[in-house]
This record gives sequence, structure tokens and C-alpha cells, in this order.
Amino acid sequence: MKTGFAVGAAFAATLMVDRDRTIAFMGDELRVYATPSMVLDVEQTCRQLLLDWHDEGEDSVGAHVHIDHLGPTLLGQAVTVSARVAELDLPRVLFEVEVRDELDTVGRARHVRFVIDRTKQAERLRRKAARLAATRSGA
Repeated sequence: MKTGFAVGAAFAATLMVDRDRTIAFMGDELRVYATPSMVLDVEQTCRQLLLDWHDEGEDSVGAHVHIDHLGPTLLGQAVTVSARVAELDLPRVLFEVEVRDELDTVGRARHVRFVIDRTKQAERLRRKAARLAATRSGA
């Protein structure tokens, strides 16, 4: 991580609640921002915050999300996802996140991400793929 990264670093993203971000199971009249979409938006916003601070070859992976979906956001509304670094114990980073639409706070979350070295992660995944291939071939 680059020098200067610290607790309090913040980033916000504003997103439109389009049809793909809504629930469908109650029909078109009751389409609202879906919790799984909120979780994805929280994760992507926190990752985006970290991208500005990564050294070359670094990225991050999500490890935990605790989310409270507090109220509905209508199809076509904008939401702003505001993330702030609350704890820093590299490679672990804990974020506190608020999700607001134009009228209300509709979500609060705590999200943990781990900063990883992409080359080491690729090797880890290759080893797992090899183990899986061996298991499937009966070796």
C-alpha cells in the first residue's frame, strides 16, 4: 500500500438503481433495490477506495459483509454508497459504509477486505485448480 493510507480514508460512489439492481419476485409494481445488489455495490465501492492506494500488483478481496438494509429505494432512484476506512491492520481493512438514496439512509454496512498480491493469488488459485483436477481424475 502507498504511504499515507490510513484510517479515515473515504470514497463515495453514486449509482442508479436500474432494473438489474432490483428484486423481481414481487412483480414490477414492487421493484425496489435488492439486498444482494446493495452488498455488491458496497464491495465495489470499498474496492474502488483501495485501488487508489494499491502498489503495483496489489488488489483486494472481500472476506466479510455485515449489512442492514433499512428501507426501500425505488427503481430509478440514485443511491450514494459512502465508504470509510474504520480499522487498518494490513492486509486486513475494515470499512464502515452508509447507503443513502435522495430521501433516506437505506443501508449501513461493515465490510472487511484483504489486500493481496495478484501474483501470489494467481499461484494459490493454480494450486487449488491442480488439487481439484487431481480429485476429479481420481488420482
